[in-house]
Amino acid sequence: MTEPSPPPLVLASASPRRRELLEQAGQRFLVEPSDVDETLSLFESPFGAALELAQRKALAGAARHPARRACVLGADTIVAVRRDGRWLLLGKPADAREALAMLDLLSGTRHLVATGVAVVRTPDGAQRSGVEGTYVTMREILPAERAAYVASGEWEGKAGGYAIQETADRFVVRLEGGFDNVVGLPVALALSLYRELAGPQAPGGA
Repeated sequence: MTEPSPPPLVLASASPRRRELLEQAGQRFLVEPSDVDETLSLFESPFGAALELAQRKALAGAARHPARRACVLGADTIVAVRRDGRWLLLGKPADAREALAMLDLLSGTRHLVATGVAVVRTPDGAQRSGVEGTYVTMREILPAERAAYVASGEWEGKAGGYAIQETADRFVVRLEGGFDNVVGLPVALALSLYRELAGPQAPGGA
């Protein structure tokens, strides 16, 4: 008897960075972005917040095709910095002014980048999820450097208002954790969760 083929991986994200990371890992996948409310009224930690948003995205993607066989991958990256004994969460800046304010907050800090990952299998709704954190230490960024970076537009669509995989790496002096997590997807975690649901013969993957 022929073994049934494993369900395909569907990336519920429009992020080109997440697509590139999966492609670099040799993973075959489909792209079907999901649009969800990313408002967080209460959260215990940046890890919990990132995980909750990732689960929302995966569930929203799975709900679009309830009868289809697939494993839907949702991910969300949050940048968090400690201020006055509490975590301040930074998502994607809405405009240049907000991007500049975020860089000002992050300048000279050791801050956290947390990425939540969730995979939902359809049609049975089985789920797996996890979260990964990386601590990023930034040097002091001079006002002129901040202004030039924001003027470049590189901050657009980036959590925390910077892209470590592009020119903002010059502001970073230390990483404690995965580089791919800061880019937007801890690939090993994501593929491990997928294979837990799809089985050891899941297509693609390095």
